Amino acid sequence: MEEIFLGLGANGERQVLHLGRANRHGLIAGATGTGKTVTLQTIAEQFSAAGVPVFLADVKGDLSGISMSGSPQFKNAAILEARAREIGLIDYAYSDNPAIFWDIYGEQGHPVRTTISEMGPLLLSRLMDLNDTQEGVLNVVFRYADEQGLLLLDLPDLQAMLTYAAENAAELSTKYGNVTKASIGTIQRQLLALDSQGAARFFGEPALEIADFIRCDDKGRGYINILAADKLMRSPKLYATFLLWLLSELFEVLPEVGDPDKPKLVFFFDEAHLLFDDAPKALQDKVEQVVRLVRSKGVGVYFISQNPIDIPEDIAGQLGNRVQHALRAFTPRDQKAIKAAADTFRINPALNVVEAITELKVGEALVSTLDDEGAPSIVQRTLIAPPRSRLGPVDPKERAIIQSISPYQGKYDTAVNRESAEEVLAAKAADAAATAQEVAEKGAAEVGKQERKSPSLWDGLGGKVAKAAAGAAAASAGSILAQSMQGKKSRANPQASAVSAAAGTIGDSLGKAIGFPGLGRFARNLIGGLMR
Repeated sequence: MEEIFLGLGANGERQVLHLGRANRHGLIAGATGTGKTVTLQTIAEQFSAAGVPVFLADVKGDLSGISMSGSPQFKNAAILEARAREIGLIDYAYSDNPAIFWDIYGEQGHPVRTTISEMGPLLLSRLMDLNDTQEGVLNVVFRYADEQGLLLLDLPDLQAMLTYAAENAAELSTKYGNVTKASIGTIQRQLLALDSQGAARFFGEPALEIADFIRCDDKGRGYINILAADKLMRSPKLYATFLLWLLSELFEVLPEVGDPDKPKLVFFFDEAHLLFDDAPKALQDKVEQVVRLVRSKGVGVYFISQNPIDIPEDIAGQLGNRVQHALRAFTPRDQKAIKAAADTFRINPALNVVEAITELKVGEALVSTLDDEGAPSIVQRTLIAPPRSRLGPVDPKERAIIQSISPYQGKYDTAVNRESAEEVLAAKAADAAATAQEVAEKGAAEVGKQERKSPSLWDGLGGKVAKAAAGAAAASAGSILAQSMQGKKSRANPQASAVSAAAGTIGDSLGKAIGFPGLGRFARNLIGGLMR
């Protein structure tokens, strides 16, 4: 079984992470300045060398150096080289790693986007701190948009749908349950707050294809996907929600593989406590579920946190590979953390773990990983291996050069704004306003004599009804196609959905002409039943 060399134990044994057990998740913990980031870099570059793609969040900005080779002229080079000799790394040499930079704001890497529909009402509610009632209203808005074939791609689409829901609250309440203008107003205010934090750049198209995170270069090395998170950290809820969305997407897209010889992808989540701070129980359960199940998809998740007790017990119990750097016993909470960390390790009779945690030097850690049979190894005090890439950030010129050779150059860099809910609802509102103006100027009787703006079914399907029907069909089929391209599984039949959507549009137009406003819904249900 291939392995990643973590360092040399005090007992003289090599401490390794078996690639066949790397999808059993892990934890890198320790106080500030004890070497967590260097340990992360050491592990990540070895995953890459073994052909395993990596995703890591660069919270402080210094992990970008993993894309460049180290050098004897750089700061701390002498310390790194001395550590390599001390632990017997006779083949130690500086080297770079294939890297791709990403940035939600599109400033330090390729933009990362998803659509409002892909994010879904649950994660959006978490992002906006909505209560149960407000979340219910948001669910209604999503449900209505889906039934009407209105694509929710960006924040303006959702804002337009909320405005429509407020104007038609009574009608929606009759069908879906209570929809109040007060709840909609709260959601709209929260959306404005999100917009001010730059979240609008996260929603839109082209949306990220998760498969683009799972790629190797022409030498067989896994790409290291580096998310610039220094600015993102100022919006911790957006950071946490983005990471959870990413995991959820991976779970939906990737096939079951059980325990592969090596992971398909490994995630490193820095400042992991942000995933759980003030999170409602339902969302914590969602994180636990995804972390537990994504293992069988061949994905390893590694949390990096200053304090091991920041990770909820149900999730911490799934972290089989552990690297514990020094903790400081300054407060009762610190003492509790030390005790909790010590209790998670398999006992080593020759080591007092509680004392060792407070005595560890920079670059030292307590290590316990899963062995060939999946059992945790006895904890060992370990000198951590040095990375071969640069310690410290790249400069803007170096970042630009690396981006210029990215395999995704030009794919995500330009936003696309196709017709979606905002445009469709705006067109409907414009038509209604124009008709109201004509009535005010000419009178209802005179306007009633004019040719319809939207001809009836009997005026021929070559007119606006046909266009509207075709548009509805395309929207329905396009929605299903978009889900398919994003790896979503849909129970819908594209042909049936398109036909029923078209029938509904024609029925709405005919119903208005004959005074039967519910005909469109009747037609959709009838055709939908016949197409099953």
